[in-house]
This record gives sequence, C-alpha cells and structure tokens, in this order.
Amino acid sequence: MMGSTDVVVIGGGYAGVLAANRLTQRDDVTVTLVNPRPSFVERIRLHQLVGGSHGAVVDYRDVLAGRVRLVVDTVTRIDPTARSVTVASGGTLDYDYLIYAVGSGGADLRVPGAVEFAYPIASLEDAQRLRTAVAAAPATATVTVVGAGPSGIEVAAELAEAGRRVTLACGGVLGPYLHPRGRRSVAKRLARLGVTVLEGPEATVTAVTPDAVRLADGRELPSRVTIWTAGFGVPDLAKRSGLRTDALGRLLTDETLTSVDDPRIVAAGDAAAPSDLPFRMSCQAATRIGAHAADTVLSRIAGDRPAPINLGFFGQCISLGRRAGIFQFAARDDTATGVHLGGRPGAKLKEFVCTHTVKHLANEARKPGSLTWVKDDKRQEVLRARRGGAPAGAPRV
Repeated sequence: MMGSTDVVVIGGGYAGVLAANRLTQRDDVTVTLVNPRPSFVERIRLHQLVGGSHGAVVDYRDVLAGRVRLVVDTVTRIDPTARSVTVASGGTLDYDYLIYAVGSGGADLRVPGAVEFAYPIASLEDAQRLRTAVAAAPATATVTVVGAGPSGIEVAAELAEAGRRVTLACGGVLGPYLHPRGRRSVAKRLARLGVTVLEGPEATVTAVTPDAVRLADGRELPSRVTIWTAGFGVPDLAKRSGLRTDALGRLLTDETLTSVDDPRIVAAGDAAAPSDLPFRMSCQAATRIGAHAADTVLSRIAGDRPAPINLGFFGQCISLGRRAGIFQFAARDDTATGVHLGGRPGAKLKEFVCTHTVKHLANEARKPGSLTWVKDDKRQEVLRARRGGAPAGAPRV
C-alpha cells in the first residue's frame, strides 16, 4: 500500500488503547482512536469507585502513544463500502482499516422493575450514579447485589467492608468460574464481612421494586439500594451497520480477528467473537486480543498473511474488600485449577494486576510491539473438532 495508511480504532478501553499503541510500530500508519470519554476508565476498579477507595480514571496522556489522535465522540454507524464511520457530533472519519473495540456493558435488564429501580455498574457513569445512591442511603439500609460473578462479589465485599448490610443474590452458584476450593475461600471471607449469600435458582431475582427484591421462591427481601451485576451485553453498532454478529452482538470474525464480512475490519476485546467461540470477557483477554488485532492489521499492511490468535490464560483475580482477595489460578485453556491464593496476599496480587494492567498500556505506548503473552494450543484442537478435522488456520483474504 502506497503512502500513509489510516487506521481508526473504535473504543478506548483496554483492547482499543493497546491496539492503537501497537499500531504505531510503523511510521507510515496514522492512528485515530474514537472514544466517548476524554479519560481512560479502569473498569476493573469501578467497585472501588463505588466504595470510595479509587477514582477508576486515568489521563489518556499517561497510557496513549503521542502519535495516536484521540477523538472524543461516539461512532453511530460504520459504512464498510465507503470505509468510513459516522460520529454523533456530525461528519465522518475515513479509514483504510478499522479496529472494532467497542467493549461490553451491562446486560439488558428484562426483569420487571430492574430498569427503573436497579443500579448497574458496568460503566463509569453507572458507578458514579451508584456511589451517589449508596451515599444517600442510611447506614443501616439493606443493599442487595444481584449476580455472583466477579463484579457482584467485589462490590458486595467493598460495601460490606465499609459497614453496609449487604445481601448477595446469586441466582446460581457463587463465583461460577472458581474452583470449589476457591469458592469456599470466597464464601468464608464474605461471611466474615457479614454478607448474606443466597445461592441456587430459588435465589434468582424475579422483580425489583423501589424498596425490595422478589425471589423465584416467592420471598421478598427489603432492599434500599439494588445493584445489578448479572450478565453483560455489547453495543449493537456492528449489527446496525450490517455486519454479522453472534447472539450477544459480538462481531463474528475468523481466527485472525478479521470480520467474516470485510477484510478491512478487525475486532478486539469483549466485542470480538472469533470463530463464534469468544474468549472470556476480561481485561486479561482484552489487552492480548487488542495486541493481536493490531498485529493482524500490520500484517495486512505489510502484505503478509495474518496469524491465527493463540491466547492462554493465568486465571481470575477478585478483590474481597481492601484487605483480602483471591487469585484463582487456571490452566492455559482458562480452566480453573485447585490452586488459589487468598487473604491479604490475594489482595496484594489483585492490586498488582490492576496497577500493571495500566502499565502494560503505557509500556506499549513507549515501546510498541513489546507486549507478549502465553499461548494455548488447545483452542485449535477444539476448532478442528468442531469442523470435523479441518485445519483452523487463518483464511485467505
């Protein structure tokens, strides 16, 4: 390709920032990052924002390469034919390649009363509204957290440690990703903090009112503040733009993260569904997927064949207030093992992960191409089995 190559990155989260920084390896690539906020949000610290121990915001100047142009706006439509995106403030941005890194948010709240009376915590604005609501509630008021994944556990522990009366309605098992040993460790810590944990399908919330939640077994629990952390969704930008997505709305791609509809569009982070077999949503995956998305674009610019993604995992870390946490170790295929680190060491490791995730972004800005990650060959075995033994390599474009 002659002259400069214009790459637009939609989304300034973990995946988008890593991808934008990594693209600056080439001097002939112009990178534009479009994001609706002027600051980077540390999404893995939003529960701390609610609890008052962290602002969860970083200046983009601290994590974004100087060569990356930041446009504070929202993309409302992608036009693959014209190779342009329309932004909410008016006008368009043209691209040679597009990286789709719109991230994820809260799930659609279809439970009666949830939209009106429950507080999500999937975005900065959600967390800020929730912090205000919690601060306005009497100290003795009951807080109900719906959902027992990492977000639910973390916000429940954070508020309980601050002296709030918290009920955690799991609607299933506590910490579904965790190994049973890790799950028992988390349950003990929550019990020490005074959190009432309700597990099983009978603890599924079926309705929310201004001052209570109703469970599947008919019980009605008082709840001055109801926090909704169950499930995630993704923006519908790809679908609205005529691109194929999976059932959740993630962009369907091949194993190089290239859209199945357009070789000029590459997905990254939570909004990517390679081979309709997406990775677990996490900042750990988002940064590595963002790096691989950038590598795919750089390969195409160089006229090389992009490689299929090969991503291994370490595990999952969850804070349990400011004085305890857990790191659940996992095999490279993201299967939890019987090994975990809990208590204060777990809290220190969680803080290390949060701090160094931002450092990864800053390091990539200073030295693009420096991020590396562990591999996992089992994914290709799974894909071959799904395809009846056919190779799972990168398709020709």
